[in-house]
Amino acid sequence: MTWTAPAVDRHRAPVVADERTMLEGWLDFHRQTLLTKCAGLTAEQLRTASVEPSGLTLLGLVRHCADNERYWFRQQFAQLDVPWLYYTPEQPDRDLQDVADADPATELAVFAQEVELGRQAVAGRSLDDTFVSTRGNDVSLRWVYLHMIEEYARHNGHADLIRERLDGTTGE
Repeated sequence: MTWTAPAVDRHRAPVVADERTMLEGWLDFHRQTLLTKCAGLTAEQLRTASVEPSGLTLLGLVRHCADNERYWFRQQFAQLDVPWLYYTPEQPDRDLQDVADADPATELAVFAQEVELGRQAVAGRSLDDTFVSTRGNDVSLRWVYLHMIEEYARHNGHADLIRERLDGTTGE
């Protein structure tokens, strides 16, 4: 039996709500958009670099976003001592590049877990709460949300192109 990425129930972000609800809504919308771009594809398709000369794949994007979830919400904001998922000094782009033997079911589960752990790390915290970044400047949780929305939006554009090249599927 061939494995196929499951369907995703994507929800629109609210258009009238408080700031936190809107930020969380837009971030969730973009998380779900990435998963929507993966839905219905086989493991081989998820590992396929479809826009030469780039080696970028949908599975690589899922892994990259999981690493970003961990980095910004848990390692940086919550200051938790958790290791990188994929990054090593010898292979800083391993999340994006080393997908040939990666199992999509495992990687999608890791992504879902990082999203949930990130939610837990910021639960009850103010958008005005800050941390000192690795560059030595104060960064607010509000900025982290905005940065993550931007990060997903950019990569969802990549995912659009990859998906269209794989099977012709287009959409927002």
